[in-house]
Amino acid sequence: MSERAVGLAEIVGVFLKIGAMSYGGPAIMGIMQTEIQEKLQWISKPEFVEGLALVNMLPGPGATQLGIFIGHAKVGLAGGIIAGICFILPAFLIMLALSAAYVAFGTLPSMRNAFYGIGPVVVGIFATSVYRLGKGTIRDRSQIAIAIATAIVMFFTPIGLVMPLMAAGCVGIALFDSRRTGLIGLSVLVAAFGTYYLIDTFLAELIVPTVNLPQQSNATSPGLWELGTFFCKVGAFTFGGGLSMLAFIQEQVVNQFGWLTPKEFVDGLALGQLTPGPILMLAAFIGFKLAGTTGAAVAGSAIFLPSFLMMLSVLPLLRKLKDLQWLRAFMRGIGPAVIGALAVSLVQMAPHAAPDIFTWVLLALSIGIILLCNVGPLPVMAGGGVLGLLSRGNLIKRLEEFVQ
Repeated sequence: MSERAVGLAEIVGVFLKIGAMSYGGPAIMGIMQTEIQEKLQWISKPEFVEGLALVNMLPGPGATQLGIFIGHAKVGLAGGIIAGICFILPAFLIMLALSAAYVAFGTLPSMRNAFYGIGPVVVGIFATSVYRLGKGTIRDRSQIAIAIATAIVMFFTPIGLVMPLMAAGCVGIALFDSRRTGLIGLSVLVAAFGTYYLIDTFLAELIVPTVNLPQQSNATSPGLWELGTFFCKVGAFTFGGGLSMLAFIQEQVVNQFGWLTPKEFVDGLALGQLTPGPILMLAAFIGFKLAGTTGAAVAGSAIFLPSFLMMLSVLPLLRKLKDLQWLRAFMRGIGPAVIGALAVSLVQMAPHAAPDIFTWVLLALSIGIILLCNVGPLPVMAGGGVLGLLSRGNLIKRLEEFVQ
């Protein structure tokens, strides 16, 4: 197909279809390759691989950025914007409906029982994703050491995710490119973050006596600006794709801010798995829980905004950077650190999703079925919901309760 034959209308149709019918970040990229590169032949295979290389070097959700890349390659700026919006729009609308249903009916026993079975399945899906990602990312002993060190730091300290990831990138430069450059970068990073935390601690000691009570109240009721700023930061500074961004969101929203309880986060993750398109539409669920439809719109758009800005403003520069050896080394260090962070997030979520022996068995069965039978997430989650209903009582009775 000729490049000039592709117009905005066709881009709208294709990306709405992919956004409405595709699940899982890496899987969505595979669908884009099959539908757009092989079937429609909008771009060549080398150009598609170039797009994959570019988005893997950027923070933010890779599948969304790949859609923006393809749209930009075909119709320029307008094509990139339209492709990205059409890809995430179905997920937003579906998540908005699911979030409204969750808030309206989530307190009913029938809904609680369904999520009792769905929760461990979601964690099982998450675990298999981490396993597969780790299997393809960690390839030598030095990367294993980076993953373990990151997990230890994340689990036993309140530092957060950004500093360990950046430090791992510097270690990657030291191991795989220039030892001197990597160690200098690591030293500067440690000094910068050390200074930041010292200043932050000092200011906190001065401010806490006067604003301690209001701060407690605001911890669970963020304003729209605070909500948008947080998710924009997540989209702009979190490397490793959707899964690592989920780890960052969980660590901040649950552990640091207390905006959601661990159980609510797992429920939101379950809804995110039910929703096609980018899993990061979990942001819309969090926004809806905190500030209704407006909060969902703010959070859902803010987490993807940096992807649009980065891809559309620096695409020519990124094409040149992709061959730099130090950047490849940096990413080789960040990759295993992301796996370590994901493992910590998994460990923290599991007890809340699987509080007893039955749910632990369900979690293990989910992992086994997905790995051995190569089953998609929807059938496994549906089975988990049914088992959750059956385990807590008669299914017909629960259905009657839900209707009433």
